[in-house]
Amino acid sequence: MMKNKILLFLWASLVTIVLLASLSFARQATGLIGKDFTDSDDMKWRLDEFYNTLGPTVLNPIDVEEAKKNITVSDSEIEDHRTRYGTMADQLSNIHEQYEQRIADAKNAGNEVLMSTLTEERDMKLDDIRKNFESDDHVEAKIRKEKEKALVQYVNEVKANSFSLPVAYEFTDVETGETVSSGDVSQPAVYKKQFDAAKGYFKANSLPGNYGNSNGWVKTSYTQKDIMFPDTEVTIMNSVKTFEGVVIVPKTAVAKGGALHSQYKDFNKGKFAMYIFWLLGIVALIALLTAMKFQKEWVTGTAIADWYADVKIDAKAAAFFMSALILVGYINSESYNLLNFFTVQGLERWIIWLGSFFVGGVVMTALIAFQLVNGVERWRREGVFVKDVKNSYTLRFFKAWREMFLKKSIGVQSFILLIGFFLAGIGFIVGLMNGALFIIYVFCVLFLGLPALYIFVRRSAYLNRIIIATEQMAAGRLNEDIKIKGRSPLAEHAKNLNNLREGVRVSMSEQAKSERLKTELITNVSHDLRTPLTSIITYTDLLKDETITPEERAKYVDILDKKSQRLKTLIEDLFEVSKMASGNLELHKQRVDLTQLLQQALAEHAEEIAESGLDFRTTLPEDMLIAYVDGQRWWRVLDNLIVNAIKYSLPGTRVYVTLRKVGESAEFVVKNITKYELGENVDELFERFKRADTSRHTDGSGLGLAIAQSIVDMHGGKMKIDLDGDLFKVTVTVPTK
Repeated sequence: MMKNKILLFLWASLVTIVLLASLSFARQATGLIGKDFTDSDDMKWRLDEFYNTLGPTVLNPIDVEEAKKNITVSDSEIEDHRTRYGTMADQLSNIHEQYEQRIADAKNAGNEVLMSTLTEERDMKLDDIRKNFESDDHVEAKIRKEKEKALVQYVNEVKANSFSLPVAYEFTDVETGETVSSGDVSQPAVYKKQFDAAKGYFKANSLPGNYGNSNGWVKTSYTQKDIMFPDTEVTIMNSVKTFEGVVIVPKTAVAKGGALHSQYKDFNKGKFAMYIFWLLGIVALIALLTAMKFQKEWVTGTAIADWYADVKIDAKAAAFFMSALILVGYINSESYNLLNFFTVQGLERWIIWLGSFFVGGVVMTALIAFQLVNGVERWRREGVFVKDVKNSYTLRFFKAWREMFLKKSIGVQSFILLIGFFLAGIGFIVGLMNGALFIIYVFCVLFLGLPALYIFVRRSAYLNRIIIATEQMAAGRLNEDIKIKGRSPLAEHAKNLNNLREGVRVSMSEQAKSERLKTELITNVSHDLRTPLTSIITYTDLLKDETITPEERAKYVDILDKKSQRLKTLIEDLFEVSKMASGNLELHKQRVDLTQLLQQALAEHAEEIAESGLDFRTTLPEDMLIAYVDGQRWWRVLDNLIVNAIKYSLPGTRVYVTLRKVGESAEFVVKNITKYELGENVDELFERFKRADTSRHTDGSGLGLAIAQSIVDMHGGKMKIDLDGDLFKVTVTVPTK
């Protein structure tokens, strides 16, 4: 592993050298190959400085006295000077205010000399202001004096900035024949430039940098009499002079001990160092193509590669582009700085350069290779790239962004809040840079930012209260509602949580009820199965007695038959309820006359009705009442309800049976007076094995109403029970179409 790392960093070093050498060669080869010191940028800058200052300082200097005569003052300048600080009344008032307190303080202190001096100074300024508004000549003289002072200051600055390049020159004015020279131009030179008709004359201007323009202006500022005048412009009219001649830089200037020897030596050292570095780049390129070809084993199969495989794809992309950006920035910058580095060397500079070479070049190149190879190797596997994209932070962000607006009001408010915080930060910085904008910023903070902050804090506090209430709900404390405040999304959420709390409370109540009913179910099923089974076992044992009479044997057999039939009925009802609960019961709907079906059901139990002592009163439609139902299953509904009325009605009372058409439905109603007290919870009557006879002395499985309810539900109908004291009423409706 260590060997692979060493080879990887060695390869990255060679790549960095090749990149640096290639780009630096493309940028600097034309300025170094076949060039000498006088072609260097430093020497060109020095010569430009020399030619720029030669005219104003030697060949064509400004004649100050002549320039003073050419100074002009325009009417607009006079008016600007006069009204610079407002009207005459404003200026006089301002001066009075400036001196009033100072003079009063001097008077109170008894300092007569200071008071007199301040009074005299004030009166002089007041007089000057009056003259400014009374006389244009007075203002013109003041402006002219300012311009003359600016002119003299400029000329002195030009003379102070004379050139320092060790040159020799000789120039002759083309028009006057006057010759100006300095040094010996015939001595051996490293630089020589001739100015003549063939190669071009030298244009000497009085102003630096104007290069042959016939006029220019001087600009400066100064303080006078405690009044700060703005920039003063002086126009200078001065013709350009034409010269022929020669300029040289003698070899003695670059020889040992010469003024340019150090720069000359550094240039040559840097140039040859660049030659060596370019040669090193060629050697590195040859090595990369032969002995140091890249091997993917250098960057794969390592612990870092395994860790990198789990990094999100957009994080990989960000790391890759950051590495590439650093590498490109380093190569771009260093390719410019190489010549300067090789020209001026030192231990400290070498340490810094090697550090930046390793971090900015070698490490970044190795990282790019590592990321490219591992990325390609991973994404070559089918489906991996798509999977990585789906799991990226970017897609998660956009999904979260989209989900943030599922509740649009919350999404919009959150977005506005984010934008507000962002603009507040920018506004604060801009406001510090500009006083007027800072006032606007403060206004926005007071009337927009602080109200928004107040609303945000209130909403946050409300959210915390909702979270605490939710935690209490999770802990099982369901007694206290969350207070609903306003009409915000949080208030709506609080309302939903209250509904959820109520639903959980009801669910827990139903669960407790279900546990109780399940216990009762087990008890009742055990009792109802055990009772006939016990009788069967008992009478079977009695039949085994050979001493019993035939009459007794026949009686026992009859009892066994009844108990067996009861046990069979109970088991069949259990199977049917089980099928209905699991949804495995199929309906075979057909056109059925409900009137006829009810008449048949009543006729089936006519004998039982007569023996019960009950008075059945029926109300049936005269015509057929047709509905699409499963005839066999619907017979079971009618039969169960009629049997239920026979078993549990108070003897000697009436039972009302009604069938009629109501709208698009058929309505079947049974009303009777109950034999047993039923209580108030009618829903429990639909539970399995629930019987009005809680002592369970009567026949029946306790499944009749539960079966009827299930069959009605399967037909899309409704079954309802009403209790009013002992009056029991069951209403069944079923669609007729």
